[in-house]
Amino acid sequence: MTAAIEAHGLGRRFRRGGWALKECSFRLPAGRICALVGRNGAGKSTLLAVAAGVLKPTEGTLTTPPREAVAYVAQDKPLYPRLTVAETLRMGADLNPGRWDATAAGKVVEAGGLDPAMRVRALSGGGRSRLALALALGKRPALLLLDEALSDVDPLARRQLLGTVLATVAEHGTTVLMSSHVLSELEDACDHLLLIDGGRVRLGGSVDDLLRAHSLVSGPTRDLTPHTVITARSTGRQLTALIRPQGPWSTDGEGQDDGGGDGDSYVRAVEPTLEELLLAYLGAPHVPALLTPAMEAAA
Repeated sequence: MTAAIEAHGLGRRFRRGGWALKECSFRLPAGRICALVGRNGAGKSTLLAVAAGVLKPTEGTLTTPPREAVAYVAQDKPLYPRLTVAETLRMGADLNPGRWDATAAGKVVEAGGLDPAMRVRALSGGGRSRLALALALGKRPALLLLDEALSDVDPLARRQLLGTVLATVAEHGTTVLMSSHVLSELEDACDHLLLIDGGRVRLGGSVDDLLRAHSLVSGPTRDLTPHTVITARSTGRQLTALIRPQGPWSTDGEGQDDGGGDGDSYVRAVEPTLEELLLAYLGAPHVPALLTPAMEAAA
């Protein structure tokens, strides 16, 4: 499967801040919408900036499509404040000869009711975000990088803009890597996940594969060896835990024996939600990383 992004031992170090990224290796298949999640300061923005060519890696490599085929919307939406909306779109056309899709860019602007004659400095935060996304989609990129791009857009407009991004992916096979703190938004829009914590990749793969690889189990308190325990809490004689099973655990909601054969092994196992999975890994930095085969970097 063709990779849109592939990292090998990727690291980025800042003089005063230390390592923002360290030993990151993964691949993102082309045509996917991937959620990039993690704590504040985890390295998400740095990874997106390196992928966009704004920052150079300190070590390792990151392979992406050619620069002209990559569009990047940063958190601060760097637009020219003195230009009007119409002039900004015309600049986008001039900078992307042969690639510019005026129809796609115009639809994003028109849907938000932006006045073509209004200067960028007079736009609201949501208006600037919409204009920045119009520039990115007008470029018709092979790879679209969104760094909290819709954080200042109201919920209704955010849903509409996400729908526009999804339609673009379906029509042109665009790969999207987007960071956001709105987990429900990511769950609805994204089919792949990349979790970064402390500058390192902790989870990577299709959302469905990652959820199937874990079980939320409950039952009598017991030793969960040999399963990998992500989180566990005990209340009296009852245990609830999120595990990465190393055996035949069911996720159909029915109680079952895990194969040990004793009465205490009878548990109820269900598939976790995406939010449960993410919060568990963020709270358990000691747990070994997991990348599904499709997102492991080629040897």
